[in-house]
Amino acid sequence: MLNRRQLRIKVMQALYAYFQSHNDDLAKGEKELLKSINKLYDLYIFILLLFIDIVDFAANRIEENKRKRLPTEEDLNPNMRFVDNALVGILSNNPFLKKQIELRKLSWGDQPELIRKLYNNIRESSEYQAYMNAKENSFEIDRKIIAQIFKSQIAGHEHLHFLFEEQSIFWASDLDAVNTAVLKTINGIREGDANADFLLPLYKDEEADRAFVLELFRKTVLHSSEYEVLIQDKTKNWELERIAVLDILLMKMAVAELLNFKSIPTKVTLNEYIEISKDFSTPKSKIFINGILDQLLADFKKEKKLVKTGRGLLES
Repeated sequence: MLNRRQLRIKVMQALYAYFQSHNDDLAKGEKELLKSINKLYDLYIFILLLFIDIVDFAANRIEENKRKRLPTEEDLNPNMRFVDNALVGILSNNPFLKKQIELRKLSWGDQPELIRKLYNNIRESSEYQAYMNAKENSFEIDRKIIAQIFKSQIAGHEHLHFLFEEQSIFWASDLDAVNTAVLKTINGIREGDANADFLLPLYKDEEADRAFVLELFRKTVLHSSEYEVLIQDKTKNWELERIAVLDILLMKMAVAELLNFKSIPTKVTLNEYIEISKDFSTPKSKIFINGILDQLLADFKKEKKLVKTGRGLLES
């Protein structure tokens, strides 16, 4: 699920919180880092559970309508297509998803009004109406409508975003990555997957990725003062206090990666932190960071501080 750029962002966020707290408990900082990454998976499972609860709400609404004092013909003979959606049926009964929901103690039970609003919005959408009135029926059609509903009614829902921010300080910046993972999961489920483990793993390579984030966090913390001196030497015309906090942090991380990760090409390191700065720092940060890192890289090469394994890894 998480690629290396997303892992670097999680390290950046953990480092920012660590330095802002003025707490020198490294072990606690590392624990918070891993917790923030794990919470991202909570959000992934939480959104998958949302489809189940919306369909359950629709089913309960149908039963309530049947019990009206004067039910209409539509109340007594409802269109069950959405309630019987085959893909949501797989989500509802899948043992692997059920296990994760229980393990993480996730529930939408305290959000009945939100579920109601989401369902009503879905019912009013043109794609829902077309789906309910279509003559053709297949698993692919059921899968496609859930993907469409997710993209148009859930992924960008403002109230949902607000709720996620309230429930976890980690979730606001995780949503794009999680939405991508949810859509990939929906598109990857097949008709025979009722008992299959179709959930995406949190890490692509858990052992290597956990080692990467912990080492990057640790090296940046332990050598923070040393790296700050290196950066300050290249920013003599700037007061360090006037440079964006995230710019300094990203450059420290980049230096930690350049000097301590032998298998990561220098070009990859430079590009990654410049790209991250575009999303998280000021409009001019990418140019500033690129210039300082280029100077530092030249010094590291001259002083033979870069130790890389593999052909081409020193290329910048």
